[in-house]
Order: sequence, then structure tokens, then C-alpha cells
Amino acid sequence: MANKIPNRQALCETLLELARQDRDIMVLASDSRGSAAMAPFASAYPEQFVEVGIAEQNIVGIAAGLAHSGKKPFVTSPACFLSMRSIEQIKVDVAYSATNVKLIGISGGISYGALGMSHHSVQDLAVTRAIPGLAVLMPADRHEMKRMTEALVGYKGGAYIRIGRNPVEDVYESDDYEFTIGKAVTLQEGTDLTLIASGETVRVALDTAAALKESGISCRVLNMHTIKPLDEEAVLRAARETGRILSVEEHSIHGGLGAAVAEVVIQNHPVPMRIIGIPDEPAIAGKTSEVFEHYGISVQGLKKAALELMER
Repeated sequence: MANKIPNRQALCETLLELARQDRDIMVLASDSRGSAAMAPFASAYPEQFVEVGIAEQNIVGIAAGLAHSGKKPFVTSPACFLSMRSIEQIKVDVAYSATNVKLIGISGGISYGALGMSHHSVQDLAVTRAIPGLAVLMPADRHEMKRMTEALVGYKGGAYIRIGRNPVEDVYESDDYEFTIGKAVTLQEGTDLTLIASGETVRVALDTAAALKESGISCRVLNMHTIKPLDEEAVLRAARETGRILSVEEHSIHGGLGAAVAEVVIQNHPVPMRIIGIPDEPAIAGKTSEVFEHYGISVQGLKKAALELMER
């Protein structure tokens, strides 16, 4: 049966569980409790919930103040606004001030597909990963969202976490697996090339590996849930052992996961590599599946890219 639980719901359910034992956990919303699926948290723990309204710069500053007071704030706001309108507050109030704020960019990537470039967030990874002292993460499915949230509560420091809007097909069968911030997960071993993915593209990468197997190609699949700090050891091991790397992301091809991987590869163990994502143009408007298909973020598109890479 297809998964019907979006990551934002898994986030809320996990925070509800954790907040019962930890009264320092707080959730802040920018008129986004509905879109962030945080209404149940607001109802259950009104004293641990702050509604700021449509004021993304203010919400980050307030969260930083709460963190300075010993609280563990989780900011939930649309990724397109949180990562752009309040980037100075993220840089100064969270990262530079070393505050314990978790920034949850909801409906990230092209989740608001039909609304176009104003609501797409495909530059957020590039901006946030360039800020010193700020971790950057993306969960692959609801199970990873749960484990990631648990880890973030105990993580000391600022972090930006981007999640999508709609349910995605499960990558994991359950949440019973070891999750560590900054440690990639090898979902499948392979020897001919490595597919490195994050967020909602991880499922696509796994399905592509299965399709490539039918063509006699052994494909390793890495779930790089943490874009920063990047698991450089896993990247270099992939470069040495498989000789080719294909990265895929729901983000601009400039400055995101692919760029982070390429920076490590080119400086340590150069191998043929290709980055699949949104090109240097305003992404088309449409459903997520339509946008993915248009830009080759699909089994067919990735298989074609992998076969071309095998010829190099």
C-alpha cells in the first residue's frame, strides 16, 4: 500500500512524543500550523507553541531568543520564504550566535509546483550550506523524518531541514535503523557507479538502480540525508570503488548536493561525474512528478544519464 503520511506529519507526531518528556521543546509557526501539520501540537501543548504570523525574519529571531533561554525551538515555515526572506537572521542570530535552533523548511523544492518560481525553493541548500556552523539535512521518507527529528532534539547547534509537502513512497521499511547526522546510508552496494541522492530523489535513485541491474550494471545507492556536514568518507569510497558518480537532487544544479559531492571528488579523487537537478532557469510549473520528469529526475532520465556516464 502506498504511503499516505507526509514527512511533515511524521515530524509533528515525533515532536508530540518527545515533548511529553521534554518541556523545553517548542514549535514556532509563521501562520503555517496547517501547512506544517502542526495543529495537533498546538492543541496538545499550547504553552510550547508560538504563532508568529507571516513574519519569517521575526520567527528566526524569536527562536534564537528562546534558544538563548534554554529552550529547543523548531521553526516551521515554508522553505521558499524561510530560506530567502530570513537568511540574514539565520546567518547572524542562529549560526554566528551559535544558537540551538532547528529551521524546518516545509513544502520545499518544487512542492508548490503550480505556483512557480516565487514559491519554489531550489536555491535553499546552496545558501544555507555556505553559512558556517549550520547543518543542512533532508529526510528521504517518513521513517527517516522520525529518526532525524529525534537526533535533532539532541543535536547542539543550528540546522536547516528541508521537507516536502506530499507523501512520498517509503525508502525504509521501518524506522528501526541507525541514523547519524553527517553519516550517509548505503542503501545498496554496487561496483560500476554510485548514485548519490537526498530527500525525495532517494526513492527515484533506488528504482533506477533496479532498472540498471536489468541492463547488467551494478549501481551503489547512497542516501546523503546530510548535505552538511557531508560524509566525505562515503563519497571518496564510492569514487575509489565504483569509478563513477551520478548525483540527483530536487535543487538547482548549482551549489547543492551535487556541488558538495563534486568539491570533495575533484580535490581528492577525480572520477567521471554528472549532476542531475534543476538547470539554471526558473523551474517549470506543474506537479512534482511532472517537473521531475521534465528535468530527468526519473527512472528513465537517470538511467539514460547513467548509461552515458558508463561510456566515459
